[in-house]
Amino acid sequence: MSVTADRIKKLRKQKKLTQQGLADKIEASRDTITKYENARSTPTLAMLSLIADALDTTVEYLQGKTDNALKTSHNGSDDRDDKKYVDLNDDELIMSFEGKELSEDYKQAIIAMLKTMREGKK
Repeated sequence: MSVTADRIKKLRKQKKLTQQGLADKIEASRDTITKYENARSTPTLAMLSLIADALDTTVEYLQGKTDNALKTSHNGSDDRDDKKYVDLNDDELIMSFEGKELSEDYKQAIIAMLKTMREGKK
């Protein structure tokens, strides 16, 4: 199966959408979504753009050009509203709770738990 087909199906399921639900969002038929997910048909760039918007991702991710499924700002401005994004592949995490820095012991306990969870998924 193609990367695009796999990623459309995977993200649709993550968003808890049925094929019909996705089809309704992009004004297409369920059969069209089925064909895309089974790689029997390839979506046009315009259709990929609609699917990417409906699944809150990028066309580049759906095409397999990047492994980052998250949308990012391309206009140079920082519109993240002070949200903190954490890459769980990093060995260090800087964490705070309600503006207060967590103790070093607490941070290490969280890191150990996350590493254990990550290793359990492998």
